[in-house]
Amino acid sequence: MRRPRSRIPEVLDESSGHISESKKVNTTWQRAMEDFLLWKKAHGVSEATLKGYNNHIKHFYKKNPISWGKEEETKQGVLEHLSANIKPATYNLRLIYLRAFYDWCIGEGLMSTNPLDGYKKRKAPPRIVEIPLETLQLLLKLPNQQTFAGLRDYSLIMFTLDTGTRPSEAFQLTVEDFDINNSSVTVPESVAKTRQSRTLPLLPSTMNTLKKLIRVRPDDWGEDLPVFSTTDGENITRKIWSKRMNEYSKELNFKIRPYDLRHAFAIMYLRNGGNAFSLQKLMGHENMDMTKRYLNITGQDLREAHEHASPINKLIPKRNTRIRKLK
Repeated sequence: MRRPRSRIPEVLDESSGHISESKKVNTTWQRAMEDFLLWKKAHGVSEATLKGYNNHIKHFYKKNPISWGKEEETKQGVLEHLSANIKPATYNLRLIYLRAFYDWCIGEGLMSTNPLDGYKKRKAPPRIVEIPLETLQLLLKLPNQQTFAGLRDYSLIMFTLDTGTRPSEAFQLTVEDFDINNSSVTVPESVAKTRQSRTLPLLPSTMNTLKKLIRVRPDDWGEDLPVFSTTDGENITRKIWSKRMNEYSKELNFKIRPYDLRHAFAIMYLRNGGNAFSLQKLMGHENMDMTKRYLNITGQDLREAHEHASPINKLIPKRNTRIRKLK
C-alpha cells in the first residue's frame, strides 16, 4: 500500500531552504520598504539616495499594487515598468533602485528570485550643458542682493562655480563647515555623496560673499541651520533651488539647471589650466571614469592643449623663419 506524501509545513527552518509562506503573506511591501530603508540608512546611505529608493519603490507598487508576494506578477510588472517610453537615465535608475530592493528581499526570505536578474543598464550619454561665459556673467547680475533670498542665490551660484559642489551637498553645509580664516570649506562625510569628506579652497570673492550671507542671518537661527536656507529659516531643497534657477533662466532666455553650474565649473576649470586629477578631488569623484563624464572637451580645446603641451615645443624651438624659394 502506497504511503501518503508528507505535507510541507507553512513555516520551516531557514536551513531547509524553503521560504516561510507566513512571512511572505504577512509582510506588506510598505513594511518591507521601511525595513529596507532602515537597513540602507544603517549602512551609511545618503538621504538623497534613500529618497530615491523610496520614490522608485512607491512608484512601482502604486502601479502594480497586487504584484507583491506574487513573483510571476512582479516579473510582468517590472517588464512593463522598464518597457515604458523613458530615457536611458530614468531606465537605469528604476533598474538600480528596484534591483537593490529585491536583492534585500531575497536575503530576508521575502522573495526567492530577483525579477530583474538579466536586465542590463542602458548606455546613457552624459547630459553636459555648456553655458557661455557671457551668460554666466549675466546670471550673476540677476539676484537682488539687497534681499536675503537674492543674496543667498548669488552666494550659492558663486559657491558652485568656485567649487563644483553638488547641490545636494551645498544645501546641507553649516556655518561650522566654513573656515573663514583659511578661506576653505569642508564637505563632511555625512554630507558627501561618496561618504568621503573633502576640503575645498575658496577664492576671496566667494568667501566675502559667504561671510556677508552668514552675517545677515538672524541670531536665533543657530549654527546648525544650513548656510543656504530659506527666508523662513528652513532648509533649502532641490525643488526650491530649481524653481529659483528656472526664474533666472527665463530672464536669460537660456535654460540653466542647478546641476549645470557644476558642469560649468568642470569645463571652465580645465579650460583655464586645471588638470583632471585635481578636478576629480574637487568634485568628489571616486575614480577618473566619473570625472570624464563631466568633461565636454571640444576639438578646439584639444588643439589648444596640444599646441601648449606637445614635447615638440621643447625638442624643436619655434623659429620665425622665412621660407626661401628653392632654386
